[in-house]
Amino acid sequence: MDKNMETPVIYQRLDGVVLFLTSLYFYHYLHFNIFLFILILLTFDIFMLGYLINNKFGAHGYNIGHSLSVPLLILVLGVAVNYRISIGLSLIWIAHIGFDRTLGYGLKFTTGFNDTHLGHIGKKK
Repeated sequence: MDKNMETPVIYQRLDGVVLFLTSLYFYHYLHFNIFLFILILLTFDIFMLGYLINNKFGAHGYNIGHSLSVPLLILVLGVAVNYRISIGLSLIWIAHIGFDRTLGYGLKFTTGFNDTHLGHIGKKK
C-alpha cells in the first residue's frame, strides 16, 4: 500500500471499530436478543451475490448493501415511529458495515471484488 494511503485507511478502519462497537452497545442497551445479532450479522453479505453476474453488477450491489445511507435512514424512521424491528435490524446492519470496514473490506470498484476504497485486499496477482 502506498505510504500516503496508510493514515487515512487507519482512520477509516478505526471508524469501522467505532461503528461496530457503538451499534453493538445500543443493540444491547435496547435489550435486543444478542443471539439474533450474531445470527443476522453476516447475512448482509448477501449483497455480494451480484458478483455471480459480473464485477460491475457485483460492485454496485455490494456498495448499496455496505453504505451507511440505507441502514441509517431505516434507523431514523424506526426511531421516529418506534418500530423496534427496524431499529434492531438497522443496528445489526450498521455493525456489519463497521465490522467489514475494520477488516479492510471497503466499498468496491467495478474492476473487481478486491479493489476497494480502502485499497486492494488479498494477494496481488
